[in-house]
Amino acid sequence: MSKRRINYFKLITTCTVLIAIIFCIIFGIKKIANNSTSSNDNISETSTPVATIPEDKTINLVAIGDVMCHNTNYQTAYNSSSKTYDFAPAFVNVKKYIEKGDIAIGNLETTLSGKEVGYSGYPTFNSPEELGVALKDIGVDVVSTANNHCMDKGSKGIINTLDNLDQIGISHTGTNRTKEEQDTILVKEVNGLKIAFLSFTYGTNGINIPSGKEYLVNLIDNDFILEQVELAKKQNPDIICASMHWGIEYAQKQNKEQEQLADLLFKNGVDIILGNHAHVIEPMEKRTITLDDGTQKEGFVVYAQGNFISAQVKEHTRSTIILDMNITKKGETGKLSIDSVDYIPVYCYDRGKGVQNRYVLLDVRQEMQDFEDGKGNISQSLYNTLKLELQNTEKILGEPIK
Repeated sequence: MSKRRINYFKLITTCTVLIAIIFCIIFGIKKIANNSTSSNDNISETSTPVATIPEDKTINLVAIGDVMCHNTNYQTAYNSSSKTYDFAPAFVNVKKYIEKGDIAIGNLETTLSGKEVGYSGYPTFNSPEELGVALKDIGVDVVSTANNHCMDKGSKGIINTLDNLDQIGISHTGTNRTKEEQDTILVKEVNGLKIAFLSFTYGTNGINIPSGKEYLVNLIDNDFILEQVELAKKQNPDIICASMHWGIEYAQKQNKEQEQLADLLFKNGVDIILGNHAHVIEPMEKRTITLDDGTQKEGFVVYAQGNFISAQVKEHTRSTIILDMNITKKGETGKLSIDSVDYIPVYCYDRGKGVQNRYVLLDVRQEMQDFEDGKGNISQSLYNTLKLELQNTEKILGEPIK
């Protein structure tokens, strides 16, 4: 082999080695760069996220007063052709205010004990089940059943009433079929908020609760109330709402006992108190409550909302209100805020004897406005009555809470 050929071979070999070295250097640099990028990506993905504040949660709660049913209420709701009762026409003017609520609650101050027991009015009430159906139709979700008429048809009447409410689809609190049911607090979840409902009554019109069955009715007793509130707290509710059947009939102002009970409830965890029994409207107020640990919270009480429907004729017993409340749980603090409490004045108008669907609830402000605009269907006399009743209602309740 010639010397020139050997040198040529060495040149090729040297070049090949150099190319390989260059390639390794380039590949190594690229790999380092990629690893660096990947490392940075990983750092980005595993970095601590920015803390987010929980959102505020708001509900619209609607409340109505005493749902009563005297003889003339159900007699004029009777349809002889179908042999059924239709209470819907009585509520047609106010349905829109109730069904718009996220949740609506009322006080059922009658029993739904069944036809076989016999329908009756004052002093021992038993109403057609269609009354409950009509309440469900206008948007009522929950009824308080602890009141002075809940034992009107005895323990059987309580059980039948609760069975019928279950069938209709309305939740209930205040009377119970068993001790276990009494100790099971009604909780409803609405818009992400849990509401616990409690209900208590001062008595049962002297009708004895059977011995050993004291669980049938939630009576007002400080120790028992506190036990129920503690059971409610164990459900971790956002709101505790208590319905109280208390006070003096036909009194337009609460008494000291009502105020003391309200203090007890607020101090021990209740947020909303819905009072009834007076058959007339009593004051409402938003409170700032200072707890034993020094912290403060907001609460609301209405001492009585009047009769939602009845056939009573005593002064002011035909006036009532529909409460419209906006309540917020603040995401940042977890505290409850009573944002606003409005009310719709309502009048139970008696259209006279012999008239089918004799009783109808009137939207007071709307009826008055229509009359003033010359397009109403009410008389001058009824307009004057509505005006006086509205003045009385506004005097007792004051301005809506904003």
